[in-house]
Formats: sequence, structure tokens, C-alpha cells
Amino acid sequence: MEANNKVILVLLISVLPHIILSSATSASAKEYDTKAYVVSWCRTTLYPNLCVRSLSRYVRSGAMQNPRDLARFALKASLYRAKYTKAFLLKEVKNLETLRPQYYALVHDCLTQIRDSVNQLSLAIAELDRVNKRGEVNLEWHINNLQTWTSTALTDAETCVSQFPGRRMSKLKATIKGKVKNVEETTSNALAFIEHYAAARYRARRP
Repeated sequence: MEANNKVILVLLISVLPHIILSSATSASAKEYDTKAYVVSWCRTTLYPNLCVRSLSRYVRSGAMQNPRDLARFALKASLYRAKYTKAFLLKEVKNLETLRPQYYALVHDCLTQIRDSVNQLSLAIAELDRVNKRGEVNLEWHINNLQTWTSTALTDAETCVSQFPGRRMSKLKATIKGKVKNVEETTSNALAFIEHYAAARYRARRP
């Protein structure tokens, strides 16, 4: 009995590394395929390098395999940037009201725009989930909502960026412009993926 147990143990020790290696290789191949898929679609956006960077955190999940996945994760990436920028502006605007009142109105207006971007992007993500659950029911209406809310979020960010023209500006203005520009560009990429998703859904309905 003891001898049999030793044989089984030896077999497990010899086989286990191969199982682990095979599993790791499979996971690595899946991750590579997902990354290649993301990179190929990111090339169709206005900001391909930012697109790849913003979606890289989701690549390991292997969940991006179709236009809907790309649209959803792109929206999530944009919402993440918008929330981060909103928190930054909220902190700055509190300080500016007393310390640098000449900047207060400008930053407060920008904060209002980014708050709306956060709301619009949140609505878009929820709408995309509803489209998936309801199939073809009111498809055009859902797609229109997706496009409208994401486009509005983009306009909000663009409006804020336009308040910081040129390159010569204070460090604070440059920092704010850079962060909001990032929201603008990630939202632009998300809108591009929504257009791809809409086209794919409409093609799928053709007889």
C-alpha cells in the first residue's frame, strides 16, 4: 500500500508541472489573442495609442471578443478617467475660491461639464447592458440613447478643453487641460466603438 502511494506521488510530481505549464500557455495565448484583437480595433479610432493603454487593464480578463465588449470596456475606461478628473477638479475648486479667485469661475465651469460627462457615461453603460438583455426590442431607440449620451459626454469634455486655448498657461491650467483632454480622447474612442457596435447589430438583423 505504501509502495503504491509512493508511485502515485511520483506520478503526480512528474505530471503536475506539465499541467501547470499547459494551463499557463493557454492563458497566455488567450491574452495574446485578446490584445491583438484590441490593438486591431484601436487602430480605427482617432487616438489608437491611448485606446490600447486605456483598455490594457481589461485585456487579462480575456473578455473583449466582440464589438459590444469593446464598447463597454471603452465606456468604462472613459468613465474611470472622468471620475478621476472630477475628483481632481472638486479638490482644486475648493482651494481656488479663497486662494486664487481669478481661476475659480473657470475651473467651476469645467467641473460642471465633467460632472455631466460622468452622468452621461454612466447612463450609456447602463443602456448598453439593457440592449444586451432585450435583444432586438426597440434596438434603434437604445442605440440612439447610447450614441446621444456618449456624444454629450464628449461635447462636455471638449467644451472644458476649449476654455484653455493655446500652450502658454499656468501649471494649474495645463494640468487641468491635460486631464480633461484625456477624458475627451477616451470618450471619443468609446464613441467610435459604439458606432462599430451599432453597425454590427444592424448587420446581424439582415436576412
